[in-house]
Parts: sequence; structure tokens; C-alpha cells
Amino acid sequence: MRLIFAGTPAVAVPSLDAIAASGHELVAVVTRPDAPAGRGRRLVRSPVGEWADERGIEVLTPEKPRDPEFQGRLRELAPDCVPVVAYGALVPPTALEIPKHGWVNLHFSLLPAWRGAAPVQHAVLHGDEVTGASVFELEAGLDTGPVYGTLTEQIRFTDTSGHLLERLAVDGAGLLVAVLDAIEAGTARAHPQPHDGVTFAPKLSAEDARIRWDDPSFAVDRRIRACTPAPGAWTTLRDERLKLGPVRPIANGPAGLRPGELLVERKQVLAGTATTPVILGEVRAAGKKPMSATDWARGMRIEAGEKLA
Repeated sequence: MRLIFAGTPAVAVPSLDAIAASGHELVAVVTRPDAPAGRGRRLVRSPVGEWADERGIEVLTPEKPRDPEFQGRLRELAPDCVPVVAYGALVPPTALEIPKHGWVNLHFSLLPAWRGAAPVQHAVLHGDEVTGASVFELEAGLDTGPVYGTLTEQIRFTDTSGHLLERLAVDGAGLLVAVLDAIEAGTARAHPQPHDGVTFAPKLSAEDARIRWDDPSFAVDRRIRACTPAPGAWTTLRDERLKLGPVRPIANGPAGLRPGELLVERKQVLAGTATTPVILGEVRAAGKKPMSATDWARGMRIEAGEKLA
């Protein structure tokens, strides 16, 4: 089939690689406009845009998919289908109607669970044991279209959202190509999503990433893993913000350690929660490189009874 791919972040690149190797004709990509990044705030191409530039493939960067110029170019290119992975903008019906077989979206959840921008983060945050990926027909509603196919993925107790998303991106790429092959062959069948089990996964904010030390240890652990690598779990000490990497809950610990209270031992640093303590892993103070919690505590000279806020 003649395809235009829509996507933006690095998590979409495995699907591009799979499509390029599939025998389908990729004529262009659609991605979000170049965005300022880094200390110099210079404009940076998206990973999908970079991938296409390196291969001499046309890159379309509309401010909004409803722009008449963009939709006009879409008609000129005449794609049979537009596969989508994490594009990052709502597509209006006028654009959805242009390809013969519509827009087909790879979404990283088992729909109708976790519709929205951050399905993997919410699956980790809420302690789901299993998640997956779905390929569905894009329509005007938020991730509401009929589903062509799914796959499942076990969530490991050490998974960060980044680790889990990497696995789903690779496995999901194969699922997406299989659906495109079936559409071309005329054997694809999309089934309506069930009405039960609908949950939503809005983008996690910086405030969502703030650690609540008065939560149980399992909830502290999940929040940190869900927010790793983005938006980055954080707390404060001495009115300075600290970013924390994944922690390790322990079944037993020192009695009487209050929520957020630090205990520096020779080989580990403990922080209290509403239940049992957690062992801190990587710590990143403002303006400094990541370091182990023991090295950080040694440099900070943590006093007895000090608490993370």
C-alpha cells in the first residue's frame, strides 16, 4: 500500500523501521513542527522527522492537521492508509476521510483501558499487572475507534514507564505492520470497543510526579517508576528540588522512620513512607549529574531526623 506515517517521538521509530522493511511504499511522514530544546532553545527536528530526513522522505509539519494546505498536500500524495504512532495532535474528520483505508493508530494499552496521552505511565502508576498495545481505526473520539488487533505485555515489578514503552514500541511495530498487511489483503476486521472498562490516561504533570512520602511504600515505588524517565519523579530537601530514580521497597526496616525521614547507613540510604521504608537509588540534585544515593548523602552530610518534603 501507499502510506504516509504520522508520529513524533522516538517511540514511533521502531514502527517506521518495520514499515520500511515491509514492502509497503512510504511516501511521506507527518510530524509535529520543530520545537525549541536545550539551554540554547534552538529548534530541533522530531525523531520521526530526523528519520525521514536521513532517507530523503518528504516531511510534513503542519501546525494543526486541519490546516488547508496540509490537507491539500495529503490529497495530492493520495495515501491508501496513514499509520499513526504517538503523533501528538487531534486529527479532524476532514483529514481522516482522505486515505482510502483511513488512519490506523498504534496505541500502547489494551483499549478501552487507558485512552489518552500517557497509557503506559498510568498502567505503571496504578499497579496493573498486564498491559499491551492495540491497533485501531482513528476517529473523531479520543481513542474510541474499532480495534483491528492487540497484543499483551507483562508489567515487571521493576519496570519504569520508559522500559515498558521500549518493549511495547518494538512488539507493537510488528502488530501495526500485520494489520496493514491484512488491510491490503482485504482480510482485516475491526471490532467495536466494549463499553465496559473505559479508563483515561491524561499526560502526567510535574505535580503528579511529586513524591508523596505519606503514601504506602508500594505507591511511592509505582509513582517513581511511572514518572521515569518523564516527567521525572521529584521531592525536596532543604528547599531544593531533587529528582529520584527508582527506589526499592523493603519488607522490614527500622521502626519509627517517619514519612520522608532519611536514614543514612554505610551502604544504603533509606526514606520513610506511610508503611515500610524504601531504599533510594539514583539521586539528581539541581544543576548536578545523577549519582548514587550514598554518594549524594555523603556530600550533603544528612543530619539525623532530616526529611524529604
